[in-house]
Amino acid sequence: MKSAEIRDAFLKYFESKGHAPVDSSSLVPGNDPTLLFTNAGMVQFKDVFLGDDQRPYTRATSSQRCVRAGGKHNDLENVGYTARHHTFFEMLGNFSFGDYFKREAIQFAWELLTKEFKLPPEKLWVTVHVSDDEAADIWLKELGVSAERFSRLDEDNFWQMGDTGPCGPSSEIFYDHGPDVPGGPPGSPDDDGDRYIEIWNLVFMQFNRDASGELSPLPNPSIDTGMGLERIAAVMQGVHSNYEIDLFQNLIGAAAEVTGTSDLENKSLRVIADHIRSCAFLISDGVMPSNEGRGYVLRRIIRRAARHGNKLGATDAFFHKLVGPLAKEMGGAYPELIKGQARIEKALLNEEEQFAKTLDQGMRILEQDLEGLAGSVIPGETVFRLYDTYGFPVDLTADIAREKDLTLDMEGFEACMQQQRERARAASSFKMASGEKLELDGQTEFCGYSSLVGDARVVALFKDGAAVPSLAEGESGVVVLDKTPFYAESGGQAGDAGLITAATSRFEVLDTQKNGDHHLHHGSLVSGALKVNDAVTAEVKADIRQATALNHSATHLLHAALRTVLGDHVAQKGSLVNAERLRFDFSHPESVSAEELQTIEAMVNAQIRRNTAVETQVTDIESAKQAGAMMLFGEKYGDEVRVLSMGDGFSVELCGGTHVDRTGDIGLFRISAEYGVASGVRRIEAVTGEGALQEVSADRKRLGAAMATLKATPENFDSKLGQLVSSNRELQKEIDRLKAKLATAGSRDLTAEAVEVNGVKVLAVKIEGADAKSLRDSMDQLKNKLQSGVLLLAAVEGDKVALAAGVTKDLTGRFKAGDLMRQAAAAVGGKGGGRPDMAQGGGDQPANVEKALAVAVEYVKNL
Repeated sequence: MKSAEIRDAFLKYFESKGHAPVDSSSLVPGNDPTLLFTNAGMVQFKDVFLGDDQRPYTRATSSQRCVRAGGKHNDLENVGYTARHHTFFEMLGNFSFGDYFKREAIQFAWELLTKEFKLPPEKLWVTVHVSDDEAADIWLKELGVSAERFSRLDEDNFWQMGDTGPCGPSSEIFYDHGPDVPGGPPGSPDDDGDRYIEIWNLVFMQFNRDASGELSPLPNPSIDTGMGLERIAAVMQGVHSNYEIDLFQNLIGAAAEVTGTSDLENKSLRVIADHIRSCAFLISDGVMPSNEGRGYVLRRIIRRAARHGNKLGATDAFFHKLVGPLAKEMGGAYPELIKGQARIEKALLNEEEQFAKTLDQGMRILEQDLEGLAGSVIPGETVFRLYDTYGFPVDLTADIAREKDLTLDMEGFEACMQQQRERARAASSFKMASGEKLELDGQTEFCGYSSLVGDARVVALFKDGAAVPSLAEGESGVVVLDKTPFYAESGGQAGDAGLITAATSRFEVLDTQKNGDHHLHHGSLVSGALKVNDAVTAEVKADIRQATALNHSATHLLHAALRTVLGDHVAQKGSLVNAERLRFDFSHPESVSAEELQTIEAMVNAQIRRNTAVETQVTDIESAKQAGAMMLFGEKYGDEVRVLSMGDGFSVELCGGTHVDRTGDIGLFRISAEYGVASGVRRIEAVTGEGALQEVSADRKRLGAAMATLKATPENFDSKLGQLVSSNRELQKEIDRLKAKLATAGSRDLTAEAVEVNGVKVLAVKIEGADAKSLRDSMDQLKNKLQSGVLLLAAVEGDKVALAAGVTKDLTGRFKAGDLMRQAAAAVGGKGGGRPDMAQGGGDQPANVEKALAVAVEYVKNL
C-alpha cells in the first residue's frame, strides 16, 4: 500500500467505527502557548481531554501533521542519518472522549493491523504497563496474543500530559523486522536496536495527577492513540528505513534532480527530502523565517537543507524547486500546499539567497579555525562566534563536525550563551528600576471605554521604583488609581496622556502602562502635593485619544484588506498605534507592489465611506470563534473576550483597544510607506484623519514645485517627467560607454603585462579613468583574453580606490577571488569580498594602490 492509500484506509476504517473524521490542525498550536509546534495528534483535542471544550462528537480520527524540531523535542542533527528521525511526520490517530475505553481501543488496533492491513500476528510484539492487568488480559486472553511476544514495562508505558493533569498507562505495538536486524524485544537489554520498531501507541487516559503526585480516577476515561504514517508505510512496503517508502523515494529523486546528484544513497538527499516537508508546511501555516521562536526553527531547517545541497554540489538556489514535487505527493491530502505553492516557493527562495552569503562567510571562518585546531573538539567559543556573529546555526556546525569526525564543546557554547544573557539582563536592568514591575494588591478598574473623565482614589504612589506616601511639586513618579479612564499601553496601542487633579494639585500624565492588573500613570506633579488615599479626578486628553482611536480602527481595516488582496497567509506580526500614525507588521514573502498598495488603500477608504457602526461585544471564546473572530496563533485567551466588528463583517477581531464609533470617523486613510523589517515580514506605515489630510497637502506642494521646475501643467506633467528620465538614462548609458571604452582601450596590451608565478598567469594593473562598473566590464574581457589566470584591477576616483579581482574557471579550485580581494582591499584601508571567480572592493588610501596590486603576486606565490 502506498502512503496515501494507508492514510485513507486508516481514516475510513475508524469512520466506519463511528469516529468523526477531523482535519489536521495547524502546525502552530492555537490553544497551547507552551508548545512550539503541534507535535502529536492529541494537541488539537487537549482542551477536550481537560474538559474545557465540548465537541459534537465523542469519537474522532485524524491524520495530523506534526513537527518536532525545536525545544524539548529536537532531534534535528539526527535527521537524515537514522532510519526514523524526521522534522515532519504524520500521526494517524483515533480518540475517545469518555466513550469507549481499553477493550475497544485494543480491538480496533488489532483488527486494523491484522485484518485490514493483513500483518502477520507473529510479527507483532505488544507491551503494557506493569500495573495494567486489565489491558494484559484483553491482549492475552481475549485476543489470544502469544505470551512469548508480550512484555510488561514501567516508565515506557505510562503517559502524562504534564507534571499534573490527565495521565495513564499505555500499550505499545511493535513490528519485528526479523532476526537479520540487530536488536532485542522491548524490555530486553538490547531493545534500542532496530529489529523491533514501535508502530502504534495506545494511551489509556484514566487518572488525574495532582500537585502532590497523587493519582485519582478520571470521571470519563478517554483514549488517545498515535501511529506514525511513515513507520507503518515502511512496514507495509517491506522496507526497513522510512526513507525507503514511496513518498520519500519520490522526493529524494526530485532532490537528486535539482541538485544534480546521481548517488541516490547519499544521506544529504534524505536531509533535503525530509526538510522540504517541514519547511513547506510551516510556511503554509503562516510561519516565516526569522531570528526568534518558530521562525528561527524554520530558518535553521531551511539553512540545514541548503547546506546539504551545497555539499552535493548545488551552486544555485534549489530548495524552493521541491515545493512542486511535494505538492504533487501530498497535495491530495493537504490542498493548502497546492493553493500556497507560489508563496511557499518565494519564501524559500528569499531565505536561500540570503543564506548563500552567510554560508560562504561561516564556512570560511570555520575552516580557518579548524586549520589550527588541536584535538578533536571544536571550541565552544568558535561555535558561539559562528552562531552569534554570522548567524550560523549550531546544527550546521554539528553536521560539519560529524563529517570531519569532530565534536562540539557544547558546555563552552552554553557558557558563552549564558554570558550573553547576563549582558542582556544588565543592559536592561534600568527598566526594572523604573517601576515597571511593582508589587501591588487588587486591581485598577478601567472605565475608559465609555468615558474620558472619572473620579478615583489614589491607592499607591511610586518614585524611582519605590513606594512613597506622597509626591511633592516638581517630582516625577507613578500614580496608581482604584479606577481610571486612561488606557494602558497594550496590543500595540500607546498609553493615554492627560491630567490627574485634586483640590490643590495637578499631576500631568505623560504615559500609561500596565503592571499586571494595574494601570500605572507615569508623569510629574506640576503643582501642589499628592498623597495616597487622595480623591482625584482623572481626565484623558480627548484629542490624543481620538487620534489614536482613528489609527487603531484603521489598523483593523488594513489587516482585513491585506488578507483580501494578498491572501489568507497574512498574519499580524506586530503593530504600533498612537496619535500620529499606525504601523502594522505582517507575514508576506515579498514586497507589496504599487498596484496592490493602491488596491488596499482604496479598499480601506471604501469601508470608511460606508460609515458603518463599529460594534463591540464581550463574549466567551467559543462564541467569538463561531462569529469568525480572528485570533493570533499561540495566544491564550481568557474566558471572556472583546470582539470588535467593523464594516458589517469586513473585519472581525479580538481587541481590547479603544476605537471610533463609526468607520466614517476615520475620515481618510493614507499609506505612507511599505518595506521589509525581517525575512518574510513586511511593514506598512499609514496615517488617518488630520494626518492624512496634511500628507495630501504636502504632496500637493511637492507636485507644484516639480511642475514649476519642469515648466509643466497637470495635464502634461507625466509626459515631461518621462522625457526627462529617458534623456537622463540615455546620457548615463553614453557616459558608461565612454568609461568602458576608456578603460578597455589598449586592453590588448594589458594582457601582455601579466607575469607568470609558478606556472600561473597573474595580471595586476591600474586602469586610468575607470570606475567600479567599468572595472567589472574590463574583467570579463580580460579573463576571456587571458583564458587562464588570476587578475586584480584597480582604479582611482578622487580619494576612493575601486578594486576588482577575478579567477578564471579552471583555477577556482585553487584560488578564490574573494580571498584575494580581502587582502588587496586591506592594503588600501578598505574591505571587499565576493565569489570564487569574481570579487569587488575598495578603500580610501589611493597612495597604496601599487601596494594593493602587489598583493596579487604574493597571494598566488603563497598558495
